[in-house]
Amino acid sequence: MTTAVQEQALIQKAQRGDRAAFEEIVKQHQGAVYGYLRARLIQPTDADDLTQEVFLRCYTGWDRFDNSNAIRPWLIGIARNLLREHTRKIKRRKEVAWTELCLELESMLPEDEEATYEDVLGHLPLCMESLGESAKQALQLRYTAKLRLAEIGEKLRRSEGAIKLLMFRARQALKHCLDGKLRNNSHE
Repeated sequence: MTTAVQEQALIQKAQRGDRAAFEEIVKQHQGAVYGYLRARLIQPTDADDLTQEVFLRCYTGWDRFDNSNAIRPWLIGIARNLLREHTRKIKRRKEVAWTELCLELESMLPEDEEATYEDVLGHLPLCMESLGESAKQALQLRYTAKLRLAEIGEKLRRSEGAIKLLMFRARQALKHCLDGKLRNNSHE
């Protein structure tokens, strides 16, 4: 494990073109980057490809990195942006629904909690099960079947406004459930 001072020195060397320093940065952080992406993608090969792309963008974007900061949040930010780009490219593939839900829930979590999102994925299925049947159906129709709110309303025999409210409440209930699970984990 490197200290912040060691990491900063490593980053400065890599920014000056030291290939060994960059390889060390990759070695230290590729597991976290891959884990972040793998948790949000169904295909492991997509996570592999995007992980490589994260480090390629890191390498070509050193001039945009403030080396007084920790590198992992920057790498995860690059991964998040790549994930959004990837999602736009694969809109017609089914697994995009899970990725979109993950990104949406992630945007509700406090940004200062770096490690908590991996825990979220472990709790998400249980929290989904805790929702009422209508809320579960609405989320499945939205994120799996990719239906618009009006179409979900037709299927569930509710107005579009009622579906909008149901979706909002379902996402809030998921956030509340996930927050509770994460708080319980941090106290254990």
